[in-house]
Amino acid sequence: MGKFQEDAKKLLEDVGGKENIAAVSHCATRMRFVLNDPSKADTTAIEKIPSVKGTFTNAGQFQVIIGNEVPQFYNEFSAISGLEGVSKEQGKAAAKQNLNPVQRAISVLAEIFTPLIPALVIGGLILGFRNVLEGIPFGFLDGQKIVEVSQFWSGVNSFLWLIGEAIFQFLPVGITWSITKKMGTTQILGIVLGITLVSPQLLNAYSVASTAAADIPFWDFGFAQVNMIGYQAQVIPAMLAGFLLAYLEIFFRKVIPQAVSMIFVPLFALVPTVIAAHVILGPIGWTIGSWISDIVNAGLTSSLNWLFGAVFGFMYAPLVITGLHHMTNAIDLQLIADFKSTNLWPMIALSNIAQGSAVLAVVFMHRGNKEEEQVSIPAMISCYLGVTEPAMFGINLKYIYPFVAGMIGSACAGLFSTLFDVKAISIGVGGLPGILSIVPQYYVPFLGAMLIAVVVPFILTYIFRTKGIFNKIDPVDEATGKLFVEEN
Repeated sequence: MGKFQEDAKKLLEDVGGKENIAAVSHCATRMRFVLNDPSKADTTAIEKIPSVKGTFTNAGQFQVIIGNEVPQFYNEFSAISGLEGVSKEQGKAAAKQNLNPVQRAISVLAEIFTPLIPALVIGGLILGFRNVLEGIPFGFLDGQKIVEVSQFWSGVNSFLWLIGEAIFQFLPVGITWSITKKMGTTQILGIVLGITLVSPQLLNAYSVASTAAADIPFWDFGFAQVNMIGYQAQVIPAMLAGFLLAYLEIFFRKVIPQAVSMIFVPLFALVPTVIAAHVILGPIGWTIGSWISDIVNAGLTSSLNWLFGAVFGFMYAPLVITGLHHMTNAIDLQLIADFKSTNLWPMIALSNIAQGSAVLAVVFMHRGNKEEEQVSIPAMISCYLGVTEPAMFGINLKYIYPFVAGMIGSACAGLFSTLFDVKAISIGVGGLPGILSIVPQYYVPFLGAMLIAVVVPFILTYIFRTKGIFNKIDPVDEATGKLFVEEN
C-alpha cells in the first residue's frame, strides 16, 4: 500500500468522485482540479485529510495543498481514480475558460517558468556557495578569500561555474524549450532555437557594452548586415522567439501535407524564427527587457526606494495567492542580466521568512493542538525554506490575522532591505537560505532584515489574536485571560 493511498481515496470521494473531475494535475505543492460542479467538493472534509494542508480556488481551479510530496500523492491519486490520461495541459485549458485575458497571460507565464524552478534553485545555491568562496575576505585568513589560500577550493569554485553558467547564461535554452513544451510543439526545436541565441559563435551579451561598434562581428548578406550578438541570460528575447517558433510550427502543421510534414514543418518553423530572432525579436526584446529592468531599478534606487520596498514587501504574499509572483522571476533575471544583481530577490526571501514567522507564532499560541501541529509545523519549516503555499493556505489565510501580520512584517523588512540597498547576485532558495544569494557586503544588513522578518510578524500575530484584530474566530477567553486552543 502506498504512503498516500488512503488519503488519495478520501480526496477522490470528497471532491465529488471521479465523475465530478473534468481534469486533474499538480504543480510544485498543489493538486489542481477542474471540477464539473465545484459545489460538490466538501472542503471541510478535505482539509481534515492528514496529507492536506489547505484548499482554495484560483485561476478556475480547485487547488488542494499537499506540500513537497505532491508528485507521489498525484501518482497514487491517478492510480486510484483512473484519471492518469488527463493531462496538465487539458486541465489548464479547461480552467482557462473561466479566466480573463490578464489571468490567462499570468497563467502562461507561470507555466513557462515553473519547469525551470529546480534549475534556478540549484543555480542560486551554487552561485551563493561561490559567493562565499570568492567574495568574502575572512579575518581568520588575514583578510584573504578562501579561493586565494586554497587551491582545492579555487578548483571547486571554478568547476561550479560550469553548472552556474549553464543555468543562468544559457537560460534562453530553457525558456525556449519550456515554451515548446507548454505549447505542445517539438521540444528539440525549442532547444535548438535557444542554442542559436547563446551560441559561442556570437558576441557574448555581457561583452556588447565594452565592444566598439566596429568590432562587433556580423553576417554579411551583401545587401544587408546583421550583428552576431548573443542573448545570454536574456528573458524576453527568448520568450518572443519561443512563441514565434511554436505558432509557426502549429500553422505549418495545418497547411503542409502529412507525408512531407516531418521535413518541411521543422524547416519552415525553425529557420524563419532564427532569422527573426536575430533581426527583429532579439533587439526588440532586449529593449523591452532593458526598459522593464531600468524602471524597476529606478524605483529601487530612487529617494523613495524605502516606499517601493515597503509596498513590494507588503504585497508579495498576496501576489503568490494570485499567481502574479511568477512575473518577478522574469524581472529578477532581467535585473541580473542588466545590472549583475537584483534588489527584488532579497525582499522575496524576506516575505517567505515573515509568513513562516507568523505560522511560528500560531504554533506557539496553539501549542497542544496536535491535529493542527501536523499542518503548522511542517508548513512553517517549508516556509522558512522558501515554499510558502502550505503555510499561507494551510494556516495563515485560515485565521487571516497571521497572514496580515506576515505582510506587515515583510513590508518592514523590505523597507529596511531597500534602505540599505541589499542586493542578490542570483535567485535561488528563498527563506532563510536566501542569504546565500546575497552579495557579501550586504550580509549584515540582510541579517538585520531577517531579524525584522522573524520578530515583527511573531509579535503582531500574538497582538492581533489577543486583541481580536483581523480575527473573530480565535479570541481570548475573557473569563480566564487565556488563549483558546481550537480542537479541529
